[in-house]
Amino acid sequence: MLRQSRIWAWLIAVAGVLGLSGCGYNDFQRLDEQVKASWSEVLNQYQRRADLIPNIVNTVKGEAGFEQETLTKVIEARAKATSIQVTPETLNDPAAFNRFQQAQGELTSALSRLIAVSENYPNLKTNQGFQDLRVQLEGTENRITVARNRYIKAVAEYNVLVRQFPSNLTAMLFSYSVKPSFTVDNEAQISKPPTVDFSKPAASK
Repeated sequence: MLRQSRIWAWLIAVAGVLGLSGCGYNDFQRLDEQVKASWSEVLNQYQRRADLIPNIVNTVKGEAGFEQETLTKVIEARAKATSIQVTPETLNDPAAFNRFQQAQGELTSALSRLIAVSENYPNLKTNQGFQDLRVQLEGTENRITVARNRYIKAVAEYNVLVRQFPSNLTAMLFSYSVKPSFTVDNEAQISKPPTVDFSKPAASK
């Protein structure tokens, strides 16, 4: 009798595992980890950009007569972006995610303005240190774009699993909810990636 009970318990356990697998449980585990990994890379690249800014600001400060308003906006935007605490819960909180995106978008916009204004200062255009920082910034912006696109793709795949049947039942059972993603159209209204173009002729002051 005991042996028969154990057999039944084993069969029920196997059926449960197979049932979870068939309803997308294993896929949820895999995609959830994929989203987290993609998000970590997004944060790494944004942090890389934030770390570049103090050097850029210090270099620009050395240029006599540089637009203080432009410089101040970069400093303030960086302070705002880095003050937002990002936690694992951010991925499950659309409002917090949107605040993060808005802050990073404002910083992108401020940096774009600074780079554009720097074209009016010949000394900056011939300053090798500043030009090296611009190249690093451009590379970082490109890495941010790649990381964001990977995150968007990972979230899209995950969210489809949350919504479609029958995996949506598994999502409800184990509290897997739709995750927020970057809204490209919305961010485009407030930001534009900095363009580094060394082919432009130097403007005279």
